[in-house]
Amino acid sequence: MTPSFEHSAYPARLCDAERDRALKVLRDGVALGRLSQDTFMRRVELALAARRSDELAALTADLRPENRCSRAMVDAVAAVSGLTVRLRRAWTVERLPKLMLPPVSGHRPLRIGRDPANGLRLSHDTVSRVHAELSSQGGMWVLRDLGSTNGTSVNGRRVIGAAVVRDGDQVSFGRMSFRLSSG
Repeated sequence: MTPSFEHSAYPARLCDAERDRALKVLRDGVALGRLSQDTFMRRVELALAARRSDELAALTADLRPENRCSRAMVDAVAAVSGLTVRLRRAWTVERLPKLMLPPVSGHRPLRIGRDPANGLRLSHDTVSRVHAELSSQGGMWVLRDLGSTNGTSVNGRRVIGAAVVRDGDQVSFGRMSFRLSSG
C-alpha cells in the first residue's frame, strides 16, 4: 500500500479587503435604513468571525448596490437636510446674547457661576455655584471648566479641562448659551 499525499483543500482565507468591503456594505445598509441597528450589530459580529467569502456574501446578499439614480436622490436629500441644520444653527447663534470680553492685558480671571461672589453671576438651575473661569494667557482667552455638574461647552463641544476661545465662539454654561464678543 502506498501512502497518499492527498489532503483536504481548505478554501482561501479571507483577506482584510474583502472583510472591509462587506463591512462597508453593512454600514451603508444601516445608513440608508435598510437594516435595523440590532441586525447591523449582529451581522458585523458575523462578518468579523467569517472565515470564507461565501459567509460574507450571505451577510450582504439582501443589500444589493443601489443604482446611480437612487444614490443621487439620497445624496440630494442629505445635502438639503444638512443645509436646514446649518441654517437653524446660524439663526440660533445670531439670537444668542453677547458675552463681552474685556481687554486681554491686565485682566484677572473671571469666575462664572451662581455664587454671588463670582464676577459673572448666572442665575440658572443648570449652572453650578462655581462653574467656569475665563482668563487671559499669552494674549489668548482660555475657558476652564471648574468641575461643574452640567458642563461647559465651546461651539457645541464639551470642555474637558480648558479650551482656547475667540471672538464669535458660542459658549454654554449648563443650558445657558452666549456668543463671545470683543466689542
